Amino acid sequence: MAKRTPAQIRSKAEMARKIAKHHFGKLGKHLEFKPAGKTNYVFDVAVGNKNYIIRISDNNTKLHDFIKEQWVVQKVREKGVPVPEILEVGNEIIPHPYMLQEKVNGKEAVDHPNRGEILKELGGYAKRIHSIGTTGYGHNFDWSKNKLSKKNTWNDFLEKELGVDERLAFLKGQNILPKKKIDTLSALLKKICSWKIDPALNHCDLRLKNVLVNKQGKIKAIIDWEHCTSNIAPYWDFSIALHDLSIDNKQKFLEGYGMDFKEFNRMAYALTAFNLINYVPALKQIIEAKDSVQLEFYKLRINGALDLFSL
Repeated sequence: MAKRTPAQIRSKAEMARKIAKHHFGKLGKHLEFKPAGKTNYVFDVAVGNKNYIIRISDNNTKLHDFIKEQWVVQKVREKGVPVPEILEVGNEIIPHPYMLQEKVNGKEAVDHPNRGEILKELGGYAKRIHSIGTTGYGHNFDWSKNKLSKKNTWNDFLEKELGVDERLAFLKGQNILPKKKIDTLSALLKKICSWKIDPALNHCDLRLKNVLVNKQGKIKAIIDWEHCTSNIAPYWDFSIALHDLSIDNKQKFLEGYGMDFKEFNRMAYALTAFNLINYVPALKQIIEAKDSVQLEFYKLRINGALDLFSL
């Protein structure tokens, strides 16, 4: 999203005050714009002795994401996963989708000195999330009343929503990977297409930036559920959650999950395949921006030159 102008922020702040007044019968005594929101305007509003978060989107289709997040948060709360309580989702009070939720007192876990133990606890919560069975695959699943947009099979998701063949062709056409590695990746994806695994809920971004902790490093909330999917668990979530962790922190997360290490070793190829395919949108942006230096760096990464731990 482009940088917000002061006028845009003022406009959305007035909308946030209107939301607070409608739901609480009075204006918040304090309202602060939080610039951390990448796709939404985020405001911290104090009403009485409580603080709330109001998220407002310029994108009218975002209402579906907010509705999904509200449904999912309720499901994971039932499993004992700490999440902010979502009080209201709608677009009637203002002409934009909005979400009103309770504020969780905590800080992002990214810079906490006890990250290893936080990741171990996060792995345990990931196990609970993956225990929630779902129907179909992809972004539209049980939460949605739509029928035609749902992907009923794993292959439907890979071909029609993820666009595996198109992404593979991109990697080949742009010479991101040499032919030998393209052939290897193609064979791995063919193997993955044959999987017969029941779908489950996946957060799709179980990283420390989406974890709020207290001073001691105990998890207070896991946030940012709008991109969650019905998918292959735990491997889809693992490919993202483990991607940028150190070797030691990968181990902590898997220990917390209670992972069967023989099973993980058997299926680890899928995490590599998912990561390579999921790099494609970022690579397209780099090529469109004509950033040759960044592109060469990504080629190093994707071709395994930065893997300094294995032969």
